[in-house]
Amino acid sequence: METVQERQSEYAAEPRSAVDAAVQAGTYLLELSLDWIVLRASENVHHLLGESHVTLIDEPLGKFVHSQALHDLRNMFSRLSGTTGIARAFNVRLTGHPDLVDIAFQLSAGRVILEAAPRVDESFGTAFGTVGGLIAGLAGTSGQALLDAGARRMRALAGYDRVTLLVGQSKATSDRSGVPFRAGANASLSDDFPALVADSAAASVPVFPRKTEDAAAAVALLRAPTAGEQAELIQRGFVSTMRIPIFREGQTVGEFRLAHTKPCRPNLEVHAAAELYAQLFAMQLEIDRLKNR
Repeated sequence: METVQERQSEYAAEPRSAVDAAVQAGTYLLELSLDWIVLRASENVHHLLGESHVTLIDEPLGKFVHSQALHDLRNMFSRLSGTTGIARAFNVRLTGHPDLVDIAFQLSAGRVILEAAPRVDESFGTAFGTVGGLIAGLAGTSGQALLDAGARRMRALAGYDRVTLLVGQSKATSDRSGVPFRAGANASLSDDFPALVADSAAASVPVFPRKTEDAAAAVALLRAPTAGEQAELIQRGFVSTMRIPIFREGQTVGEFRLAHTKPCRPNLEVHAAAELYAQLFAMQLEIDRLKNR
């Protein structure tokens, strides 16, 4: 039987490139086949599953996680199949380890991209519980006032120092009082930046095997910024960021761009609540457009 050392040596000869897939420190990624065989794994996954990333390759995920956790995740996946959305599960115990994790997974290039982040020690459901009230507060606003209020309420929901809302050629910004930001600092980030960056100065964790031709993991919410993206974030004074697109009829019509001056632990619940807020905000934009056309 092939040993872990032999398998590690086999992959060590593969070229390593700056564009290899990687995740942010403290988070985990598994790239699975549609029948949940592990094809790739972040090289820190032993902290999550208690097994080397090399050991996991070509093995069924069910060998390493509790059967109930696997059953629940696969049920969620069955409802996701055929969509382009992101499924999430919160407060999950994958193994006998007492720590809980939050999980997000999605389909990409015929693969299941499963990400995990340690559960943030906050009351579960708090972020979701505030969304309805924040949207209700937008009633009666229109035009630029609607954009201004939308940015201000997103900042209240997510807790970041700055939120910039871009819709077409229009823009609104909400800053926390007393926090210095360079003018226009986050208005021109490229469209392919990661959805979440917890710490722009932190080292990344490669995904194993390191295959530059496999781009499935590029959609990961918690993918590490490239060296160029990391340099741009640092240059602009960002430590952590989050990007939330606004969709209407399947088309991107705008985006919330959030920035913070300190590291933020990756919080998949807050990200999901921000996405829900953006969906409801898109409806407010459409109502306003129809009223004023």
